Amino acid sequence: MEATTYKGNNKMITGIVFGVLTFWLFAQAMVNVVPAVQSDLGISLGTLNIAISLTALFSGIFIVAAGGLADQVGRKKITYVGLILSIIGSLCLVFTNGAFLLIVGRIIQGLSAACIMPSTIALMKAYFEGAERQRALSYWSIGSWGGSGVCSFAGGAIATYLGWRWIFIFSIVFALLALWLMKDVPESKGEKSRNKFDISGLIVFIITMVALNIFITQGADLGWTSALTLTLLVVAIIGIIIFIKIEKGKAGALIEFGLFKNKAYTGATISNFLLNAVAGTLVVANTYVQVGRGFTSFQAGILSLGYLVAVLGMIRVGEKILQRVGAKKPMVWGTILTVIGVGVMGLTFLPGITYTIIVFIGFALFGIGLGMYATPSTDTAVANAPDDKIGAASGIYKMASSLGGAFGVAISATVYASISAVSNVSLAASAGIAANVIFAVVALLSIIILIPNNTGLKENIVDERAMKG
Repeated sequence: MEATTYKGNNKMITGIVFGVLTFWLFAQAMVNVVPAVQSDLGISLGTLNIAISLTALFSGIFIVAAGGLADQVGRKKITYVGLILSIIGSLCLVFTNGAFLLIVGRIIQGLSAACIMPSTIALMKAYFEGAERQRALSYWSIGSWGGSGVCSFAGGAIATYLGWRWIFIFSIVFALLALWLMKDVPESKGEKSRNKFDISGLIVFIITMVALNIFITQGADLGWTSALTLTLLVVAIIGIIIFIKIEKGKAGALIEFGLFKNKAYTGATISNFLLNAVAGTLVVANTYVQVGRGFTSFQAGILSLGYLVAVLGMIRVGEKILQRVGAKKPMVWGTILTVIGVGVMGLTFLPGITYTIIVFIGFALFGIGLGMYATPSTDTAVANAPDDKIGAASGIYKMASSLGGAFGVAISATVYASISAVSNVSLAASAGIAANVIFAVVALLSIIILIPNNTGLKENIVDERAMKG
């Protein structure tokens, strides 16, 4: 089957969504089964928290490299590598009896996600055009945003009725189905590059991100002014400076800074990082209602049901708005709703049932906002990248998702923990949520300033004319 004659179809979309779910639904579900895993394996909470965070961190660190590699050796090939890694990582978790296989499995799951995410977006770009591509990306977004919304309920239900290891047995099944559903998709590559793999850039990037992550997550325990904490901060700052210096203008760079010359791509990527950072709201709000309001974990989960339903319901709506008015307006509207939704959850001074209702509404607005934003943002990033660098561009865009989520949760949890240690949990929750409001406001400013008003409109007009012709 020739790549030039192949047209993307629903079978391909389903396979890709199943692949995306192996991370966003199943790997992410680990966050919600901490007591069960800790009880079963008999390991410390600190070790378990490290294992949980490693997946997002390794995904964020390696996703750009995997996206660039996909452009060179084949996007389907790297997707398959990711699915096989997902199976291996899940097997490690199914058979683990202690910390070692748990940590190894989580690292492998992070590498799996790094391979799957940019490669599948690049395949969508290669085999779908115009409105069809936007529809395909909507389903991709349902797999990612929707999967992350479902994971708390799915993971909790599976762990409760079957045992937590079954989460990863299901993940293996989905990965195998994805491999089968995508078998007829032809290979897709960018232009062959003569540049060597940027190993020096990757090493500096890894050191920088790990130092920054440890600084944020362990700073409170180590002491913010301790020698080790300050050393980590210095390493992170110097690492960022060195990384930018050695990467700028470098042939075959790990991060193609030239992509950021396109304002629309830059706006989509920055806002994507910041709105994924707002995920810290979920951690702070759920923790607060349990600690400060006496909710059970199940009751806390019910509060976020509106978020799940809204995200799933609004992703296709965001696609339709994109096709009618372009990308900027739904991205702005969605972010404003996110600011409002997150902001009202910080009103912790409200009494009993009033606060409960407000939080439920806040979660729903949060979901509506992110759902409206998702497809226009993804389409903007994909449409404004050169065809031969789609894998690398998608990798940077999805790196923003992973690292945004990892650092957003870390910052929010740190603010909450630091203030709750010296004050009441109500004030701590308000402060933790306020950090997320700041993330969302800066995201809104980046969209307003960087996304051109006609983004997404020109292509839709051309696509409609082609259909009529």
